[in-house]
Amino acid sequence: MTRLPPSVLLLALLLPLPARADPPAPPAPAAQPARDAAGPASGALLDRVVVRWYAPETGGPQRPQFIFDRELAFEARLESLADPDTEPGPYHDRHVRAALDRHIAESLLAALPILPAPDPRTLAAEVDVARSVLEQRVHGRAKLLAAAEAEGIGPEEIASILERKARAGIYLDRMIAPMLRPSELELRDLLRTGSTPFKDMPYDQVQSALERWYVGQRLAQATDAYYQNARARVVLHIARRVRAGGR
Repeated sequence: MTRLPPSVLLLALLLPLPARADPPAPPAPAAQPARDAAGPASGALLDRVVVRWYAPETGGPQRPQFIFDRELAFEARLESLADPDTEPGPYHDRHVRAALDRHIAESLLAALPILPAPDPRTLAAEVDVARSVLEQRVHGRAKLLAAAEAEGIGPEEIASILERKARAGIYLDRMIAPMLRPSELELRDLLRTGSTPFKDMPYDQVQSALERWYVGQRLAQATDAYYQNARARVVLHIARRVRAGGR
């Protein structure tokens, strides 16, 4: 099945956009060579901006944020892997929209000041948490890496995405409500409700997986709630395709 690029799906989903009298913004970066998932290679993929957006939290129109084609395609693949309603194909329009919303929401949260600021050790620990939660969400590290390889996403780009998720999680945990370190009592009570994927399983056997699932659920709910309130402040522009063909 031929994959439609995210830019095409986004145009179908979001255009026409409401007219906005925006002040002039810096131009989008030119198409740039993408880093190969396996390292430098002689034939570089050509990447391009598919979304330009900004919000007060990220510095307004003079500091626009850019989302590139490969990155959005990779994140759409992750949404598809996490979707219980499987369909043929790597991803569909709902996955592109979900990936876009999640990307912007996490970017907004990651840009907010955290008091006290996390030190490098704390940030590294939360990156590990973000990785484990993501791997569980997409049903394994192998599937995460396969999605990255399919879109030419390298280790540095995965690390950047995980750091964004970690910073967003730290903000929610410290500034909104604790959610990254549930107590044993909370987890045991949750398991007894039968509302988790680990119903009727012994706590000692599922404690780690249950904690990752709980943290992932809490972060997703809090991120979505924040974005619902912040959405009106986000100005979004979808880039039209300027080249025929694709990867």
